[in-house]
Amino acid sequence: MLVLGDALVFILITIIGFASHDRLESGLLRFLATFVPLIVSWTLIGVHVGVFDPARVADPRQLWRPFWAMVLAGPFAGWMRGVFLGSGVAPLFVVVLGGFSALALLAWRTLYWFLTRGKSAN
Repeated sequence: MLVLGDALVFILITIIGFASHDRLESGLLRFLATFVPLIVSWTLIGVHVGVFDPARVADPRQLWRPFWAMVLAGPFAGWMRGVFLGSGVAPLFVVVLGGFSALALLAWRTLYWFLTRGKSAN
């Protein structure tokens, strides 16, 4: 459920980003060029920061981990998106993508913690 929620956060962030720029009709490939780098960078950085460790997920004092993991993953996701699209990466895009994703993950992971208090993470 945790990983599915993370993925839904990235889907929502991507949709909101496209909607805020009136680009919802851009197509699936353009959507995937943003979504896939988010998932890949989040997973690669998150594993090293411990965001999937059940003991850390169950500890509310560890809620900083997903936030900072996404802050670190944002530039990598922006770079991968630029590679996929064959274009440069605007620094502001990286800040916005990483920042909003980090805040959304913090909100989701906090909600997840409230819903699963006293239970093991799955």
